[in-house]
Amino acid sequence: MLSAGPTPRVPLDTWEFVVSAEGGAEYRWSWNELMGLPQEAPTVDLHCVTRWSKLGTNWQGVSLDTLLEGIDTAARYALVHSYGGYTTNLPLDDLRGGRAWVVHGYDGRPLPAEHGGPARLLVPHLYLWKSAKWVRGIRLLVDDKPGFWETAGYHDYGDPWREQRYQGD
Repeated sequence: MLSAGPTPRVPLDTWEFVVSAEGGAEYRWSWNELMGLPQEAPTVDLHCVTRWSKLGTNWQGVSLDTLLEGIDTAARYALVHSYGGYTTNLPLDDLRGGRAWVVHGYDGRPLPAEHGGPARLLVPHLYLWKSAKWVRGIRLLVDDKPGFWETAGYHDYGDPWREQRYQGD
Protein backbone atom coordinates (compact mmCIF):
# COMPACT_ATOMS: atom_id res chain seq x y z
CA MET A 1 0.00 0.00 0.00
CA LEU A 2 2.69 2.48 -1.03
CA SER A 3 1.58 6.00 -1.93
CA ALA A 4 3.30 9.23 -2.88
CA GLY A 5 1.18 11.30 -0.49
CA PRO A 6 -1.92 11.31 1.69
CA THR A 7 -4.96 9.24 0.73
CA PRO A 8 -7.52 11.41 -1.08
CA ARG A 9 -11.16 10.94 -0.06
CA VAL A 10 -13.26 11.50 -3.17
CA PRO A 11 -17.07 11.57 -2.75
CA LEU A 12 -18.86 9.59 -5.45
CA ASP A 13 -21.21 12.49 -6.24
CA THR A 14 -18.23 14.68 -7.25
CA TRP A 15 -15.99 11.97 -8.77
CA GLU A 16 -15.49 12.11 -12.52
CA PHE A 17 -13.22 10.57 -15.11
CA VAL A 18 -12.07 12.72 -18.03
CA VAL A 19 -10.21 11.72 -21.18
CA SER A 20 -8.63 14.80 -22.80
CA ALA A 21 -7.63 14.35 -26.42
CA GLU A 22 -4.55 16.11 -27.78
CA GLY A 23 -6.77 18.51 -29.77
CA GLY A 24 -8.60 19.70 -26.63
CA ALA A 25 -11.79 17.61 -26.85
CA GLU A 26 -12.87 16.16 -23.50
CA TYR A 27 -14.91 13.06 -22.76
CA ARG A 28 -16.40 12.85 -19.24
CA TRP A 29 -18.06 10.21 -17.10
CA SER A 30 -19.66 10.70 -13.69
CA TRP A 31 -19.61 7.84 -11.20
CA ASN A 32 -23.13 6.78 -12.20
CA GLU A 33 -22.23 6.93 -15.90
CA LEU A 34 -19.13 4.78 -15.29
CA MET A 35 -21.27 2.23 -13.42
CA GLY A 36 -23.67 2.17 -16.40
CA LEU A 37 -20.94 1.11 -18.85
CA PRO A 38 -20.21 -2.56 -19.61
CA GLN A 39 -18.41 -4.03 -16.60
CA GLU A 40 -15.64 -6.63 -16.67
CA ALA A 41 -14.13 -8.83 -13.96
CA PRO A 42 -10.44 -9.38 -14.79
CA THR A 43 -8.38 -11.83 -12.75
CA VAL A 44 -4.74 -10.75 -13.00
CA ASP A 45 -1.33 -10.98 -11.35
CA LEU A 46 0.20 -7.82 -9.86
CA HIS A 47 3.89 -6.95 -9.60
CA CYS A 48 5.31 -4.22 -7.38
CA VAL A 49 8.61 -2.48 -7.97
CA THR A 50 9.55 -3.40 -4.37
CA ARG A 51 9.88 -7.04 -5.55
CA TRP A 52 6.61 -8.64 -4.51
CA SER A 53 3.86 -10.15 -6.62
CA LYS A 54 0.28 -11.09 -5.85
CA LEU A 55 -1.20 -13.74 -8.10
CA GLY A 56 -4.81 -14.21 -9.18
CA THR A 57 -6.29 -10.91 -7.97
CA ASN A 58 -9.97 -10.31 -8.79
CA TRP A 59 -11.21 -6.89 -9.91
CA GLN A 60 -14.34 -5.23 -11.23
CA GLY A 61 -14.33 -2.27 -13.60
CA VAL A 62 -14.55 -0.80 -17.08
CA SER A 63 -12.09 -1.59 -19.85
CA LEU A 64 -10.10 1.33 -21.24
CA ASP A 65 -11.17 -0.03 -24.64
CA THR A 66 -14.73 1.00 -23.73
CA LEU A 67 -13.68 4.45 -22.50
CA LEU A 68 -11.44 5.17 -25.51
CA GLU A 69 -13.89 3.83 -28.09
CA GLY A 70 -14.82 6.47 -30.64
CA ILE A 71 -12.18 8.97 -29.55
CA ASP A 72 -10.37 10.20 -32.64
CA THR A 73 -6.72 10.61 -31.70
CA ALA A 74 -3.25 10.55 -33.18
CA ALA A 75 -1.79 10.25 -29.66
CA ARG A 76 0.77 7.60 -28.92
CA TYR A 77 1.04 8.27 -25.19
CA ALA A 78 -1.15 8.87 -22.17
CA LEU A 79 -0.50 10.85 -19.00
CA VAL A 80 -2.75 9.52 -16.24
CA HIS A 81 -3.90 11.99 -13.57
CA SER A 82 -5.11 11.16 -10.07
CA TYR A 83 -6.94 13.00 -7.33
CA GLY A 84 -4.13 14.21 -5.07
CA GLY A 85 -1.88 15.27 -7.97
CA TYR A 86 -0.14 11.99 -8.88
CA THR A 87 0.63 11.32 -12.55
CA THR A 88 2.11 8.44 -14.52
CA ASN A 89 2.88 8.02 -18.22
CA LEU A 90 2.17 5.06 -20.49
CA PRO A 91 2.20 4.27 -24.18
CA LEU A 92 -1.43 4.43 -25.34
CA ASP A 93 -1.14 0.91 -26.77
CA ASP A 94 -0.69 -0.40 -23.21
CA LEU A 95 -4.17 0.87 -22.32
CA ARG A 96 -5.86 -0.86 -25.26
CA GLY A 97 -6.47 -4.43 -26.37
CA GLY A 98 -7.99 -5.68 -23.10
CA ARG A 99 -4.86 -4.76 -21.13
CA ALA A 100 -6.14 -1.99 -18.81
CA TRP A 101 -9.21 -1.03 -16.78
CA VAL A 102 -10.59 1.65 -14.51
CA VAL A 103 -11.49 -0.57 -11.56
CA HIS A 104 -13.82 0.21 -8.67
CA GLY A 105 -14.06 -3.19 -7.02
CA TYR A 106 -11.74 -5.80 -5.58
CA ASP A 107 -12.80 -9.32 -4.51
CA GLY A 108 -16.47 -8.41 -4.89
CA ARG A 109 -16.32 -5.30 -2.68
CA PRO A 110 -15.93 -1.58 -3.40
CA LEU A 111 -12.28 -0.60 -3.71
CA PRO A 112 -11.15 0.96 -0.39
CA ALA A 113 -9.62 4.46 -0.48
CA GLU A 114 -6.26 3.21 0.85
CA HIS A 115 -5.99 0.94 -2.21
CA GLY A 116 -7.00 3.63 -4.69
CA GLY A 117 -10.77 3.81 -4.34
CA PRO A 118 -13.19 4.84 -5.39
CA ALA A 119 -11.42 3.98 -8.67
CA ARG A 120 -7.92 3.25 -9.84
CA LEU A 121 -6.25 2.41 -13.10
CA LEU A 122 -5.28 -1.26 -13.47
CA VAL A 123 -2.47 -2.07 -15.92
CA PRO A 124 -1.34 -5.47 -14.62
CA HIS A 125 1.32 -6.22 -17.25
CA LEU A 126 3.41 -3.30 -15.90
CA TYR A 127 4.74 -2.54 -12.43
CA LEU A 128 2.03 -1.42 -10.04
CA TRP A 129 3.07 2.27 -9.93
CA LYS A 130 1.66 2.50 -13.49
CA SER A 131 -1.77 1.48 -12.08
CA ALA A 132 -2.49 4.93 -10.67
CA LYS A 133 -4.63 5.07 -7.54
CA TRP A 134 -7.53 7.58 -7.23
CA VAL A 135 -7.63 7.99 -11.00
CA ARG A 136 -9.48 11.01 -12.37
CA GLY A 137 -8.43 11.17 -15.99
CA ILE A 138 -6.10 10.59 -18.90
CA ARG A 139 -4.52 13.19 -21.15
CA LEU A 140 -3.71 11.83 -24.60
CA LEU A 141 -0.35 13.04 -25.90
CA VAL A 142 1.53 12.87 -29.19
CA ASP A 143 4.87 12.96 -27.32
CA ASP A 144 5.70 11.16 -24.08
CA LYS A 145 5.78 13.17 -20.84
CA PRO A 146 7.11 11.52 -17.67
CA GLY A 147 4.90 11.32 -14.61
CA PHE A 148 5.63 11.60 -10.87
CA TRP A 149 7.83 8.54 -10.28
CA GLU A 150 9.38 8.70 -13.74
CA THR A 151 10.72 12.22 -13.06
CA ALA A 152 12.15 10.81 -9.80
CA GLY A 153 14.23 8.20 -11.64
CA TYR A 154 11.84 5.29 -12.11
CA HIS A 155 11.76 3.59 -15.52
CA ASP A 156 9.52 5.20 -18.15
CA TYR A 157 7.93 1.85 -19.06
CA GLY A 158 8.16 -0.46 -16.02
CA ASP A 159 8.03 -4.00 -17.45
CA PRO A 160 8.31 -6.44 -14.51
CA TRP A 161 9.53 -9.28 -16.76
CA ARG A 162 12.51 -7.14 -17.82
CA GLU A 163 12.90 -5.76 -14.27
CA GLN A 164 12.59 -2.17 -15.51
CA ARG A 165 12.56 -0.47 -12.14
CA TYR A 166 14.81 2.54 -12.66
CA GLN A 167 16.05 4.61 -15.59
CA GLY A 168 18.76 2.62 -17.34
CA ASP A 169 17.36 -0.82 -16.37
